[in-house]
Amino acid sequence: MAGYLDTLSGPQAKAALGPDSIVLVPIGAMEQHGPHMPLSVDYVIVDESAKAILDRLGDELDLWVIPTLPYSKSNEHAWAPGTIWLSSTTMHHLLSDIGRSVANSGARRIVFLNGHGGNTTLLNVACRELRLEYGLLTFLVHTFVPPAYSTAPPIADESDEFGQGVHANYGETSVMMHLRPDLVNLDLAVRNVPEWLTENEHVRFGGATQFGWLSSDFGPDGHIGDPTKASADVGKVSFEDGVRFVCDQLREIATFDYPDAP
Repeated sequence: MAGYLDTLSGPQAKAALGPDSIVLVPIGAMEQHGPHMPLSVDYVIVDESAKAILDRLGDELDLWVIPTLPYSKSNEHAWAPGTIWLSSTTMHHLLSDIGRSVANSGARRIVFLNGHGGNTTLLNVACRELRLEYGLLTFLVHTFVPPAYSTAPPIADESDEFGQGVHANYGETSVMMHLRPDLVNLDLAVRNVPEWLTENEHVRFGGATQFGWLSSDFGPDGHIGDPTKASADVGKVSFEDGVRFVCDQLREIATFDYPDAP
């Protein structure tokens, strides 16, 4: 069985969820994405990804999707009006409460489907904490991860972004043009690539040295990259590649366990 968990009744959920079930938790964000895109970009992309994943794997895995979280840890954009963000403490408690609820339901596997790169570190910590506190098998996967968090292939990148397009850039804008073309105004898009970072070997997006940054550190428009050449055709390919990438991971997750687990 598979489906959207919130559509079940209480008795149906009790019957459906068991040790082999995977509960997928899509996590979006509401944050500024430059002058050319809406606040909902991360929410839209991860929500549509979750739907596509369920469509592909619904007949194959015991997969249950819960409603997409619209807000998360987006304080790198706290300076921008319209951004709604959770503190790391609030986010941690929220994830812990979700994990506790999943464990109480009888499922053993919880997967965070992350649509916002700024959540990555906190979600890794949550996976460890939920494993320790509730005995869950915990996993973190990403729809599209920018070079700033090099744990997965980035959204398609134009070579002239030099791997430094990490927010509302060519790839992300292309995906939104595929999913919600009515919400993208490419006439307002401008190039904003921090080419000065390419001079560094380590302290750069995708480099070995992590560094704290705010999107306003890279200019007043809030985006980092070059969305001016974005296209829906590129976005379609990127979106489908991202969904396929997560589906491959979920197939492994479905059978993963520790050899000496009780």
